Amino acid sequence: MFKNCTIYRIEFTEPTILSEIDFLPFEPCGPMQERSVGWTPPRSEAHGALIEFVNSQAIMELTIETKTVPAQAIDKRLDELVDSIEKTTGRKPGKKERRNLIDDIRLELLPAAFPKRSTVGVWIDRAAGLLTIGTATQSKADLVLTELVNSMPGLQVALLQTTTSPAGFMTNLLADEHRQGPDFFVGAECELAASDETKAKIRFTNCDLETQEVRDHILHGKRPTKLALSWRGRVSFVLTDSGTLRKLKFMDVVFESGKAREAGFDADVAIATGELVPLIGCLIAALGGEPEGDK
Repeated sequence: MFKNCTIYRIEFTEPTILSEIDFLPFEPCGPMQERSVGWTPPRSEAHGALIEFVNSQAIMELTIETKTVPAQAIDKRLDELVDSIEKTTGRKPGKKERRNLIDDIRLELLPAAFPKRSTVGVWIDRAAGLLTIGTATQSKADLVLTELVNSMPGLQVALLQTTTSPAGFMTNLLADEHRQGPDFFVGAECELAASDETKAKIRFTNCDLETQEVRDHILHGKRPTKLALSWRGRVSFVLTDSGTLRKLKFMDVVFESGKAREAGFDADVAIATGELVPLIGCLIAALGGEPEGDK
């Protein structure tokens, strides 16, 4: 259900019933429209509900469609128009005129541009006061937040803050071979970055990270920006220094129960949220909890 997660703390400053909100449904781009954003049924059923509830967890899906005119097509058409102007008037178009021509060309070719569509999953755990957006891309997360705030009266959102930074937590795990606890174990992928002006990076892939080489890099000032972790042998992921979770993967043990073997939307949501609720709780605790007043 989620391969990446960006986590936010939310609260409602006025009574809000999620199931009664009139969400804006998605409509494909019109001929002269470069982007269209709207909500689609998370069950992928025609005319289905735009918000679904599974075990009190609210699930939504934002669809984004964009149309972009290829630069090569613009350049080709521009050359044709410039050549025509030179032959007709005997002069070369100036910079301002060329910019205006490019704008006109983009509008001219936009109706024939091929649309690209992507979706972003949204999960609201209202009981915990958490919002999870299924992307590690900040621009997409910001787009989802804009649509949610516009749709939900009284919604307040803030990026999840913890006492210990994700980078500090990852540094502690890598610097001390005895630091790992019962919940999180270091995997085999890591990115270290220098804190000086060089910003030099070192990437480890499919490597044993509990080595003196890695600890030496930490001792010499490099800090982890990404680190592969596993949680209780049930979920693997890559933690970033911004606190996002990438490459989420549920391990085989998660699918051993009868519930997990069921197919369908409800089973998928139940499995994902059933694992991620305690994982997020453990991660917050491992990062020292939230600062007083943030929760």
